[in-house]
Amino acid sequence: MNAGHNESYSAAGVDVTAGYKAVELMKKHVARTKIPGVLEGIGGFGGLFALPDMLDIQEPVLVSGADGVGTKLQIARIMDKHDTIGVDAVAMCVNDIVCAGAKPLFFLDYIAAGKVIPEKIEQIVSGVAEGCVLAGCALIGGETAEHPGVMPDDEYDIAGFAVGIVDKSKILDKAAVRPGDAVIGIASSGVHSNGFSLTRKVLQTGKALLGNYSAELGRTFGEELLIPTKIYVKPVLTLLEKLPVRSVSHITGGGFYENIPRGISEGSGAVIELANIEIPPIFTLIQKTGGVPQRDMFNTYNMGVGMCVITAPEHADEAVRVLNGCGEKAKIIGEVKSGIEGVVLA
Repeated sequence: MNAGHNESYSAAGVDVTAGYKAVELMKKHVARTKIPGVLEGIGGFGGLFALPDMLDIQEPVLVSGADGVGTKLQIARIMDKHDTIGVDAVAMCVNDIVCAGAKPLFFLDYIAAGKVIPEKIEQIVSGVAEGCVLAGCALIGGETAEHPGVMPDDEYDIAGFAVGIVDKSKILDKAAVRPGDAVIGIASSGVHSNGFSLTRKVLQTGKALLGNYSAELGRTFGEELLIPTKIYVKPVLTLLEKLPVRSVSHITGGGFYENIPRGISEGSGAVIELANIEIPPIFTLIQKTGGVPQRDMFNTYNMGVGMCVITAPEHADEAVRVLNGCGEKAKIIGEVKSGIEGVVLA
């Protein structure tokens, strides 16, 4: 730097006061997520959480997950709607955690923006808070970073990190899965947060298309694609309290072919009955518009099934009743069979 030439952080493109205002605006949203264990509000250097009374847990095990929402962010940016994308960030983490049988305790978010616009950050965090309320966990901290010159002013990225807890003896283990076990599918809310690179390429999701109303969807394309990822924590934990469950799989990136086998012991696979799956119209539109082969669809998207539960056949009907009683749409979609690998669509 030349002598006598003064610079400042604001001249470099970082507005510190905008960051302060964003924190103030988000505080009311964070307050909604407070649960027992939260020791202080946001603003400290670290988020503090005291482990709850664990008289019913003999060997506590912490289960963690970190994820983002991928290129779904581009849909939010084009639509200029930012109050649901935070739900997706929470969902992608807590839905993974509950697959171990764990209850999420707390969540932290990371938002990087080309320019911090406090009102936009507030919208994003309002979604994060809503996701935490739906998952029953607390938002105890995070980071909002301004990246001038690295990202365009109107762009941002969001990722998150969650921690849950489970008794070691109750950790779900795919080794317990047996041939003949039932595969139960729990309906998704739509595309969730995976496959958006393919979705955007096939549908050419510019502003014109996203604003178009679709009779098949019953809403605009933009509204459909921004439906938040469903959070399955509470229904799955309720099921675990009531019935023995072998394993749980989050149908996320990689669709059926990658994720269902993650919940099945070696030497077996799953036969999935296509007739038992209600495929939402958005997936049919993507497949027809892009000429996407069926295998690629089921290897990319959830195809209407956001979570799979595997249980012994004698518990399957009751498991479906419990999940439906929690407000979900669940049904038996297949069976575990020996001598096959991965997933077979029948």
